[in-house]
Amino acid sequence: MAANPNSTPLEIDAATTPQSRSKLSDYVKIARPDHWTKNLFILPGLFLGKLVSHAPVSSLILPLIIGMAATCLISSANYTINEWLDRHFDRFHPKKRSRPSVSGRLVASGVYSEYAFLIVAGLGLSCLVNKGFVIASLVLLVMGFLYNVKPFRTKDRVYMDVLSESVNNPIRLCMGWLIAMPVSMPPSSILLAYWFGGAFLMAVKRLAEYRTIGDKNVAGLYRQSFKKYNEKSLLASSVFYAMAASLFLGVFLVKYRIELILSFPLIAGLFSWYIRMGLDDDSAAQHPEKLLRERNLMLYVLLLTVVMAILFVVDIPPLYKLLRITFSEL
Repeated sequence: MAANPNSTPLEIDAATTPQSRSKLSDYVKIARPDHWTKNLFILPGLFLGKLVSHAPVSSLILPLIIGMAATCLISSANYTINEWLDRHFDRFHPKKRSRPSVSGRLVASGVYSEYAFLIVAGLGLSCLVNKGFVIASLVLLVMGFLYNVKPFRTKDRVYMDVLSESVNNPIRLCMGWLIAMPVSMPPSSILLAYWFGGAFLMAVKRLAEYRTIGDKNVAGLYRQSFKKYNEKSLLASSVFYAMAASLFLGVFLVKYRIELILSFPLIAGLFSWYIRMGLDDDSAAQHPEKLLRERNLMLYVLLLTVVMAILFVVDIPPLYKLLRITFSEL
């Protein structure tokens, strides 16, 4: 049955009190193991860190496995508290209202015990990597707390909802880098590119959600920030984040590997593709963890990866003269 936007707090609480016995599978579900694919954002950081440190691949395999496991557990801790604290709001979403937390199949003691276990296990594994990785893990955990918990709850604040959630992307990049290069940080240009790239993905997700709900009042009940958004502002912010990400990525590429600038038409095409996807009905952009099922998009990403890999190893000397020419020389 559809949620009533005029429900009182008492009715909301009644709708989320346990209606059936809790199952272990329900607690596993709110940890969202299907979202662990997002932690693949660690790999580019690991790759860049290896290039700087020249560490042998064999020495990175075990720390990578442990680091990925730790990141998955900490991410799941953030997802767990997210679903529990959002249970009164998710009932206004056409799909999320079927979640275990909304339907009342969970109890608070079980959720908070799971949250504590995931934190301890995640940080425990992080300690097996290195000190820098532990600090990055703590930052990822704190950002999840600020995003979900009052009085901070940045997810309820317009634009901050996108920026505070997408900062997890450069954190993951740092975690990958720190596995291979624990004594320094990645260049600021690539961190900013990662941040704004993640903001672009989140803004398109918000746009797709807003269009799916289709009612501004109900959308505002589901997500507080939607009270100050509309389709135009969400689309405009998506374009801004895409341009900012492109700027900082361009700075990084020109500074460290000019040949990669030739991949920019494909990168721009990827941004355009994703925006178009966000405008589709019931868009896959609402569920980034399911993007791997988008065959054509994945083929495009594979093509981009191959092109960038080739440009990474093939030198094109004329580019250096072309892109570094000054006006006085001209």
